[in-house]
Amino acid sequence: MTITSLENTEDSALTRRTRRDELVLVLALSLGASGLAALIKFVGSLTRPGGLSSQAATLVGSRAPGRPWLDLAWQLFGIATALVPVALVAHLLTREGTSLRVIGFDRRRPWFDLGWGAVVAAGVGGTGLAFYLGARAAGFNLTVVPESLPDVWWKIPVLILSAIQNAVLEEVIVLGYVLRRLGQLGWSWPATVAFSSVLRGSYHLYQGIGGFVGNLAMGVLFCLLYRRWGRVGPLAAAHALIDIVAFVGYALLAGKVSWLPTA
Repeated sequence: MTITSLENTEDSALTRRTRRDELVLVLALSLGASGLAALIKFVGSLTRPGGLSSQAATLVGSRAPGRPWLDLAWQLFGIATALVPVALVAHLLTREGTSLRVIGFDRRRPWFDLGWGAVVAAGVGGTGLAFYLGARAAGFNLTVVPESLPDVWWKIPVLILSAIQNAVLEEVIVLGYVLRRLGQLGWSWPATVAFSSVLRGSYHLYQGIGGFVGNLAMGVLFCLLYRRWGRVGPLAAAHALIDIVAFVGYALLAGKVSWLPTA
């Protein structure tokens, strides 16, 4: 082997190792850690007397009860810091010589993203609600409380921002970045879909078995749509719309309609 070919081999190995390590670190700082935390919470819920359906999982709750301005500061702080891993992914892609544009998270096709996002949200949102109600009735899920914020002027804006933050974080990392990195590491397409979908289900496990299975199925669908469109944009839009409807809808309807479970 010549010196040149040896150097090329070492560079390739370093690039592969670096990409693998970057992926592990991004997940350890974000949704991989969330998946482990959700598993621990699920074990705690599963071993608590009374069954899963008698317990509640709150998604957006007050961080400083009785102190609205401090609560608002904590809410905005939480939203901003949750997006730091997305900034890290953007940096890593830039260092690679590309950008978030390579995964289709940009402003090139806004109407395509919003239009198809609304279509996907309508289908997934309705199906997901029906599945959740069925899983809870069967005792496989906790009661999901999308929000428990006080009735203050910033309640709806914070819920909308929280929904957008969830969508951007999850779709940029679990969909665009994970699939790209695993593909670069030589994983097959079925293996990358399985990993991404199980990861998505794992950090929803705190909601119960229904939360895990429902989000795993959503993960498979989103992977297939991402492969078809080559864009994270419409799927981030769909996710944001689903969460906005869930958060704001719960805030407006909780306690007013009989079919919506409350804690």
